Amino acid sequence: MFHGVFGSSMMWKAQNRKLVEFNYVNLRDFGIGPRRQVDDTPYGGGDGMLLRVEPIFAAVEYAKQQNPDAEVILLTPKGKQWNQASAQQYSESGKDYIFICPHYEGYDERILTLVDHQISLGNFIMTGGEIPTMAVVDSIVRLIPGVLGGEQSAAIESFSDGDNYEYPQYTKPAEFRGMKVPDILLSGNHGAIAAWRAQNSPTKPAEE
Repeated sequence: MFHGVFGSSMMWKAQNRKLVEFNYVNLRDFGIGPRRQVDDTPYGGGDGMLLRVEPIFAAVEYAKQQNPDAEVILLTPKGKQWNQASAQQYSESGKDYIFICPHYEGYDERILTLVDHQISLGNFIMTGGEIPTMAVVDSIVRLIPGVLGGEQSAAIESFSDGDNYEYPQYTKPAEFRGMKVPDILLSGNHGAIAAWRAQNSPTKPAEE
């Protein structure tokens, strides 16, 4: 899953430009017994399977051997909700991170003793932490200077200034099936364009 996403588009460019490096640790390599078991049923009963504590500890300790100063991030519904300000903070930190991707029902609570940061994408549940991790990593890496290319590419966009949403944008053609680009954007008056953009940057999402 990770190779497909991180091997494409801006994530590939970031690696090619030596701005970021990804390393992958397969939890199964640290599984228990001949079947490389990484999860088991919860004490006290209940549906689903929990990630066992031993493989997680072994995997994180292995990763720490490669990078002792790396901080550990756990994707969990109980974590701090991720936003653009968080992405900016992490992109500027200069730190390396180890992401733990939980699965199915959850994880043995004792793994929290390894964790420096708990992050949530929102009030919803997914089958695993891989996709949330990819989303968080993408949002961080794209803000590293030199990844996107243009100096203002990440500076002027949704949530770059608190809770604002980016202003409407248009490209060629100037008219399509009766729908026209606002005249102000074709005027060449940069001051008036800036004012129009500021006026048309909403602070709440569009109605469904």
